[in-house]
Amino acid sequence: MQDKDPENEIRKRVRDEVGRRKTFAIISHPDAGKTTLTEKLLLYGGAIRLAGSVKARKANKYAVSDWMEIEKQRGISVTSSVLQFRYNNYCINILDTPGHQDFSEDTYRTLVAADSAVMLIDGAKGVEEQTIKLFHVCRMRGIPIFTFINKMDRASKEPLALMQELEDVLGIRSCPMNWPVGTEGDFAGVYNRQLKQIEVYGGSSHGQTEASVDVVSVGVGFGNGEDGSNPAKDLLGEYLYSKLKDDVELLDMAGDDFDTGRISRGELTPVFFGSAMNNFGVKPFLEEFLKYAPAPGIRTSSSGEVDPEDAGFTGFVFKIQANMNPTHRDRLAFIRICSGSFSKGMEVYQPRTGRKVRLTQPQQMMAQDRVIIDEAYAGDIIGIFDPGIFKLGDTLSENDPKLRYEGIPLFPAEHFARVMTVDSMKRKQFLKGIDQLSEEGAIQVFRQPDIGVETLVIGAVGVLQFEVLEYRLKHEYGVDIKTQILPHKMARWITGGGAGTGAGAVPFAPGKLNITSSTMITTDDEGRFVLLFENIWSERWALEKNKGLELADIVPVGNE
Repeated sequence: MQDKDPENEIRKRVRDEVGRRKTFAIISHPDAGKTTLTEKLLLYGGAIRLAGSVKARKANKYAVSDWMEIEKQRGISVTSSVLQFRYNNYCINILDTPGHQDFSEDTYRTLVAADSAVMLIDGAKGVEEQTIKLFHVCRMRGIPIFTFINKMDRASKEPLALMQELEDVLGIRSCPMNWPVGTEGDFAGVYNRQLKQIEVYGGSSHGQTEASVDVVSVGVGFGNGEDGSNPAKDLLGEYLYSKLKDDVELLDMAGDDFDTGRISRGELTPVFFGSAMNNFGVKPFLEEFLKYAPAPGIRTSSSGEVDPEDAGFTGFVFKIQANMNPTHRDRLAFIRICSGSFSKGMEVYQPRTGRKVRLTQPQQMMAQDRVIIDEAYAGDIIGIFDPGIFKLGDTLSENDPKLRYEGIPLFPAEHFARVMTVDSMKRKQFLKGIDQLSEEGAIQVFRQPDIGVETLVIGAVGVLQFEVLEYRLKHEYGVDIKTQILPHKMARWITGGGAGTGAGAVPFAPGKLNITSSTMITTDDEGRFVLLFENIWSERWALEKNKGLELADIVPVGNE
């Protein structure tokens, strides 16, 4: 009998494991219930026994994905969380992202690591501003989108109006997988279009445990049975039953058909109705989503297309997080595995530096709770101990020292503040905290020439980042700071022109630039010169008065 080929065995194992992976992000406008839905998916997946709402008024119980103390206090997510659990033989990686626009940069980076997205919409408010922005990022990246319309247990917009809003505002057609029964505060459950049954939901201990469900089959054409009985009508009453019948008839005649091809191309979104807070419709959504959401797919690199089933390990760093464990003051690099299998302690190439690095202390997360692992596969998100050698966007490759995935962009800051430590004796802790938070991508650090190192200019995408910065420096590094909000709104890197060329070149001596009195000359952490402007007029002045000056508003991070 011929021995099995070890290489083929490895490929088969990788193929089987990759096929089980579902890696997705949850996106929404603030307060649509995103973190609550995440909790309920974990509840139904068996990862937790009691789900804690974000605000958790009835018990001292907080959302698993909100692990920072400031998140628990404010009732908002300020950083992306990575959560993994298993359900029905699937291995699920959830990327729970901040909904607040002030933390959108973290969300944009996280979407790079997702294979699909769940778009959560408040049934009463419909499509909101931040949802629109995140939707367009998903569409730009070609990510399939599944929609969960939440809070149907409250007074909501008409379901048909919500579907029309998806098309009018987002430009995407929708296919309802279920349909709500009652939308004016009398929500009773949903009609499962595929199984042709009404699912009526009972209590769930304030949403902390699985909801009880009563299932009633609907007769052909919503008619009575042969014996003249109609248990569905008896259960719902004449009004709700008749309205549901009319709605379903309209959907069957005029609605879009379910089409996996259109879903994968981002042309069609399956829509589910429910209430995450009360667990209405969460379990059916999870099961249908896992059935149709894509497994990890082919990714483009500098060396061509990379198949997730390739035996060689590749991945990239999309997030760096310091002090997830306050006791140990550690730092983790979050890696999205793109191909092959990972094994504990393996050595891989780091193309940015040209060196080989050992991936140590590999962990998978349930927010801040961790499990040391020996192996992982394409689609998985793992955390690696980072002694300070990784940067956002770093590619890691087992076999190809030159392979690089597309770099993750640094989004331009729109808010700036001058920050200094209150106690000059804590200068070392202050600079360490600033450096680590900068490497996470939470803030951008600028220095003014000839100004002391204890005073820095901090740039952020959202103004709330300054509050998080102050909180984290105090509680994680023991440093109190003074913050002075600056009027500047734009950072522009000097990229070329005049006598210099290329990123970081200085075509003009900084002191001899013809700029407005309010424009600030700074350098970033790579020593590149950056001009901070108060408005577009100041930028135009600089370009007009300094012939050949070239400015850029985005500098790539990682794979420069």
